[in-house]
Amino acid sequence: MARYTCTFILSIRFEELQPLLVDMLYGFGLDVQYYTTDYILAREVPGSVPFSKLVTVEALIDKSTATETETKMSIVAKNEELPLQLDNHCRQLFEFIKQEIEHSRHWHLIESMAG
Repeated sequence: MARYTCTFILSIRFEELQPLLVDMLYGFGLDVQYYTTDYILAREVPGSVPFSKLVTVEALIDKSTATETETKMSIVAKNEELPLQLDNHCRQLFEFIKQEIEHSRHWHLIESMAG
C-alpha cells in the first residue's frame, strides 16, 4: 500500500483553511466525500486509473495548536497500489497536491515537512 504524508504550517486562520482546502481538492478533480472543521476525506474519481490505484487524500487540520495567524495541517495520500516504483501514481498525485498547497495564493507557507 502506497502512503505519503506531509505536514504544513500555514499563515492562515483556522476557520479560513477548511473551506479553501475543500475547494482546492474539488479543483484537483477529487471527490470530497466527508469533511468537518478539522478533517477532510477526498477520493479520486474512478475511470482514469485502475481501481487499486485510486488515491484517497486525508487532510487533518490541527485546531489545538492553531493561533490567530498560523495553522498546522497534515495531508496523507494513499492507495492500494504497492509502491514498487518510486514514481508511482499515488506519489505523483501527492507531489502535485503538496506543490499546490505550498504555492497557493490563499496563504503563506511557513514550513513544510514531508514524512
